[in-house]
Amino acid sequence: MTKKRRKTAGSLSNRAYVSIRDGILRGLFPMGTSLSRRKLAAQLGMSPLPISEALRQLESEGLVESRPRVGTRVRVPTPQDLRDRYIIREALECQSARLFAEKASAAERSELRTMAARLDGMMEHCSNGDVDPSDIFRTQAYHMAFHMRMAECTGSPALRDAIEKNRVLVFNWLYDVAAHVHLPPRWHQDLMDVVAEHDPEAAEAAMRQHIRRGLEEIQAAITSQFVERFEPTRPLKDFPPTRLKRT
Repeated sequence: MTKKRRKTAGSLSNRAYVSIRDGILRGLFPMGTSLSRRKLAAQLGMSPLPISEALRQLESEGLVESRPRVGTRVRVPTPQDLRDRYIIREALECQSARLFAEKASAAERSELRTMAARLDGMMEHCSNGDVDPSDIFRTQAYHMAFHMRMAECTGSPALRDAIEKNRVLVFNWLYDVAAHVHLPPRWHQDLMDVVAEHDPEAAEAAMRQHIRRGLEEIQAAITSQFVERFEPTRPLKDFPPTRLKRT
């Protein structure tokens, strides 16, 4: 293959990757949805080869999964998957909080306090009964942006990228659970009251408590609202696609 053809193939697979990933995160391909290479190729106007390359990359990131004689689908996590991701999240984001307390500027501390107040308001809105799916999506996107902004302020691009990769999975799995999670009204503001101070050890401890309490609430919400989606013993065909769409 010539250099020009390799570049074209690479750009096509990257375009396919971005398009499919965006579709997954926006709910166009809900959890459990089968992903046909032929249909995706037709939709994106390309051959199946770059689609296959994109799906392999998405599988390596944990967003899709493949099984023999079944094919590829948007991944449905098990309870252990969720616990593992929160273990990783705790390790990464506790370090993020510690470095933020050490290195963030006064302007960055003020910015994160403002974001925390807005986020708490958005989460309170989502917890008040029936809510539009687009509001849930915006809230979870802003929640991710809050924690990513904290990571950016640490001065470590590698840490920021690791947090983003882990959070993409949690975002996709749990965005609609936010409507069923009940946290204190100043949940993120209380976190920032500690992290914004110049005490790395206190910041790390506050983030650890924040993440562990959040996991407890999410597990309770999943148990009462979405347990069938996470049941690991059921066969693949028994997992229906999620019906709630994000816009």
